[in-house]
Amino acid sequence: MLVLVLADTHIPRRAKGLPEELMPHLERADLVLHAGDLLKATVLDEISGYASVRAVKGNVDGQDMDLPQTLELELGGVPVAMIHDSGPKKGRPARMRRRFPGARVVIFGHSHIPLLEESGDSLLLNPGSPTDKRRQPEPSFGLLWAEGGVVRAEVRTLGGEVLLRSGAP
Repeated sequence: MLVLVLADTHIPRRAKGLPEELMPHLERADLVLHAGDLLKATVLDEISGYASVRAVKGNVDGQDMDLPQTLELELGGVPVAMIHDSGPKKGRPARMRRRFPGARVVIFGHSHIPLLEESGDSLLLNPGSPTDKRRQPEPSFGLLWAEGGVVRAEVRTLGGEVLLRSGAP
């Protein structure tokens, strides 16, 4: 199963729509996970034209967006959790393990800073933002492969460069 992981798109405040560079990944994805700060429900509508989409509410998402604060699901035999804000960097792995004790992967956003960190048997993934890079060199997104209980992930720039990678190639 191929999962496209997004966060912090901030559409239409930071971009008019999803970047064209994401389209090939949207077309191939079995599922899209969005870790919040969409701003408008139309982003979910656009994504759902390509693949199934699941999202959590971010701190700037409106009250009209009926999204959960957290999400827990199983993908390809891998337990995955998602939240918008994972809190401060210090103590994050232990805090996420306490918050989602059964999760092998925890996806989050909020900081716009790409992260892919293995901590014990947990994988923390922040895809950054494909539309609002803030102080990062380039906009970014995540890809997650899960099958038979095995997971691997990458964070890539819109230009295709792999910034971070975990798991077997």
